[in-house]
Amino acid sequence: MSTNQAAGNAFTVTIKNKGMTGYLVAWQAMKDFTAQRTRETPDEIWLLEHPPVYTQGIAGKPEHLLFPNDIPVIKTDRGGQITYHGPGQIILYLLLDLHRWQLTIRQLVRKMEGAVIDLLGEYNVAAQGSEDAPGVYADGAKIASLGLKIRRGACYHGIAFNADMDLAPFLAINPCGYRGLRVTQAKDLGITDSKEVLAARLAQCFIARLMNTQNKG
Repeated sequence: MSTNQAAGNAFTVTIKNKGMTGYLVAWQAMKDFTAQRTRETPDEIWLLEHPPVYTQGIAGKPEHLLFPNDIPVIKTDRGGQITYHGPGQIILYLLLDLHRWQLTIRQLVRKMEGAVIDLLGEYNVAAQGSEDAPGVYADGAKIASLGLKIRRGACYHGIAFNADMDLAPFLAINPCGYRGLRVTQAKDLGITDSKEVLAARLAQCFIARLMNTQNKG
């Protein structure tokens, strides 16, 4: 695991590269970090990947898994419906004190969307968020999913960005609860940088948005 830091507005965000991590391991670690943090605990961003897994949000409906396969389904504590995580998908888990950054949940979601849009913009790929179906879309297909859990004024979970992965498992679900929703990835949009480069750049795009307290989007 490697670590680096970004500082601004008198706050520090530590970026930790955790590599391939099982979903249950990462989820438990996020819960433990959030339960143990104090007002002085520095915020962290975890960059990682998961082995193949479907995750189903608190209000997730089982019928959105269209047919079972050998990929496990884990009921988790984030919002939203069902989605897929697997190798080649970049995960940014955001462990932030929302009071410290004076952010509402909606403002944080806008910054998450904005970070993905900014990253894609660096590659001349147009993208946008959606009020009706949270996430980021390029060429009419979803490239990033968002999910959050808020506890004691702090958040965890975060952004899942499709970089260079097997998209076939998405065919077994209604992604994020939307029937027929197409998904895409950076590779299919002509972006050839490695997932490691994309992960680092996405983290910096998010931190830039986070540090800009004058811009709540």
